[in-house]
Amino acid sequence: MSTERFKAIVKRLVMEAQQNGHLEVVDEILSPDFVDHTPLKGVPPTRDGVKALFAALQAAFPDLRVTIHDQVAEDDRVVTRKTLAGTHNGAFLGVPATGNPVAIDVIDVLRFSGGQVTDHWAALDQLSLLVQIGALPAPA
Repeated sequence: MSTERFKAIVKRLVMEAQQNGHLEVVDEILSPDFVDHTPLKGVPPTRDGVKALFAALQAAFPDLRVTIHDQVAEDDRVVTRKTLAGTHNGAFLGVPATGNPVAIDVIDVLRFSGGQVTDHWAALDQLSLLVQIGALPAPA
């Protein structure tokens, strides 16, 4: 499969599953032996964990929108820089809804094998997320 095809698959995962909540897409794109090497605390590092996280995002941020800023692909990996934005209208990470607007910058690395995603690594600003949802006070 070409790197352009890998990028299209990742874009579909982000837009259809993560943004729009069509969780059946996760089962199509992620391998049954998928491993998330950087899961959020309390989220299993599995395909089912990804579905649980995406469902939690939809419940907490019902107006969730994802903007993909960049995608770079090489060999069997796709790196995506994106922003998740929405209104904190439901509990997330144990924090009750605040009504706050939230924007989360994320960089994902996904590895493909056999046409499916087998591995995931992410870098996100968790401190900023916790401040935006009111779990932590803003730095002075």
